[in-house]
Amino acid sequence: MTSVVPASVAVVGVGGLGCPASLALAWAGVERLTLIDPDVVDASNLHRQPWHHPADVGQPKVESAATKLRRQFPRVKIDARRARVTAATVEALFEEHALVLDATDGVGTKFLLSDASVLTGRPAVYAGVLRFEGLAMRLEPGGPCLRCLFETPPTDVPTCAQAGVLGAMAGVMGGLQASLALRPNAAPGVGRLHVVDGLDLSFRTVKVRRRPDCATCAPGAKAVLVDADDATCPTPSSTSPARSAP
Repeated sequence: MTSVVPASVAVVGVGGLGCPASLALAWAGVERLTLIDPDVVDASNLHRQPWHHPADVGQPKVESAATKLRRQFPRVKIDARRARVTAATVEALFEEHALVLDATDGVGTKFLLSDASVLTGRPAVYAGVLRFEGLAMRLEPGGPCLRCLFETPPTDVPTCAQAGVLGAMAGVMGGLQASLALRPNAAPGVGRLHVVDGLDLSFRTVKVRRRPDCATCAPGAKAVLVDADDATCPTPSSTSPARSAP
């Protein structure tokens, strides 16, 4: 399977995942990168957000990252948007890009992006990281969505402040997201959930099939976009997919 470089990618979230992912995509030859994040640079997060430096604290993340990307990759068109993705704006975001990369840290936003991927028929790349563990999966048109994997958004996810995040793991998962953005799924209709354990450096892949009763992507179903109410950050707490195939 050969790599396919999408012409335009929206990176939603310019933190621990979005920083390394945007760097890798720029090096790969993406012509246009749109960076979307409502937050400012925080000193407590610098260990996992390589685009941001101590002098950038307090500045919008999108401007901090965009400035450095433009300097290093003048041929790449960089669009910086300090905004939160909402149910009212997410469809247009997908329709103006070849692919959307979910580098957010809120569970509700991750499900909103997954639902919009199904609704628009545009691919997205999901990832999350918490403590020493990371998850990633490319969502393809006609394939399983995030609700096939977890069914409903989990409610027991601790905050980053409570659980902590290994900065190096965020870099690993951001790089993996970029790789998935460049390599479409080999088998149509089947998703591959990549599970990374940073403690023992193990990688495993679980095949995930579309749930026939999924309220979002099952035949005849229609995705309903709902604004996220995010107060936590990272990946769902269980790495056991709701439906999988051997």
